[in-house]
Amino acid sequence: MAAALAAAACSVAGAQLVPPVPNVGGVIGGAGRTAGDALSNPTGSVDALRGNINMGALAEARVARLESLVRANRDRLEMTGLGPAVRGQVIAIDPDPAALSAAEQAGFVRQGDERIEGLDIRSVTLGVPRGWSVDRALARLRRIAPSGTFTANHLHGRSGEAATAAAIGAAALAQGRPEGANAIGIIDGGVAANPSLTGPVQQRGFAAGAPSPSAHGTAIASLVAGQGPVRGAAPGTALLVADVYGRDPAGGNALALVRALGWMVAQRVRVVAISLVGPANPLVARAVGQARARGTWIVAAVGNDGRAAPPAYPASYPGVIAVTGVDGRGRVLIEAGRALHLDYAAPGADLMAAGANGNLVAVRGTSFAVPLVAGRLAQHVRGPDPIAALDGEAVSRGRRELGRGILCGTCRTVRRR
Repeated sequence: MAAALAAAACSVAGAQLVPPVPNVGGVIGGAGRTAGDALSNPTGSVDALRGNINMGALAEARVARLESLVRANRDRLEMTGLGPAVRGQVIAIDPDPAALSAAEQAGFVRQGDERIEGLDIRSVTLGVPRGWSVDRALARLRRIAPSGTFTANHLHGRSGEAATAAAIGAAALAQGRPEGANAIGIIDGGVAANPSLTGPVQQRGFAAGAPSPSAHGTAIASLVAGQGPVRGAAPGTALLVADVYGRDPAGGNALALVRALGWMVAQRVRVVAISLVGPANPLVARAVGQARARGTWIVAAVGNDGRAAPPAYPASYPGVIAVTGVDGRGRVLIEAGRALHLDYAAPGADLMAAGANGNLVAVRGTSFAVPLVAGRLAQHVRGPDPIAALDGEAVSRGRRELGRGILCGTCRTVRRR
């Protein structure tokens, strides 16, 4: 299974569906995908990784984690060649009448038909014939409707949470309504109220039970806009948060991610942080391309499954700013993955972030470098050349493993002993 997933992901990596954007998206080649980021107790995972001479073990652990997720939610999820996806469901992208007719005649049932808010994309959800796997259904559709574009509704992963579900459930959501179009967007879990988050935080749910406070989303928000116990890269900045997880076992799916990105575009958000990873997906790729064409910058993580794992998406899509993490000594995290390109590095270890219960937590992972880069980008996004401005801030340039260099190295909130 590990080899099959890795090979399948690599086979579609070259099928880029959106044009590259000048100045970003092509600094370094490689491959990677996210494992669980660590919150509150990151040292145990680091010790385990240091003892892992074969970094391919990270990729194997990733596959085991995904298979476990599917086994625990067989009624909602199934494993495809590219990883977990919503069970019994495929998506037709901008289908023509002939493609839909062929699909329905073959036994596919139309379950949903929508225009994605903020984007020029029509998404039609099709239920697959009884007893068919998603992979079998896609193969059949490509034969009977070669003019159509179809995809699984793949899941995009985030890290495990430090606090228990019950404790997080008791937390209050951060609130507020940003004025104007100066907010920074976050696509993740919900954000809890925290003393470090003093600016307005508007939240919208794109999954069952969302928006709901999460440890991961709260930490990300504080690293973007915290001021107080945690100081972010853009202190006090208003946030627009799309919770694509809520309490849904199928949270983080491609359709939820695309709806969330469309909402950001409709709200004229200029910078969006996405600390999530999944396989290459044509629906997400099309949404990313259209968002970029409308002036929305996307910053995404390269993941934490090591160099042996498949490429991380959305970080690997052209035009997305791909980010890795470094520790307190400026070294790339040993668990960091590789996207098809790398643009910047930022602190991803030896730092604190806001917790979902009003506390501070230690964090580690490439996820936590993303909000720092997004916060700095937002300071320059209305200027004539945002990438040139970021390059002017970057340090340790010339080290290939850091892309264009390290940003926001002084943004780290260190643990007080």
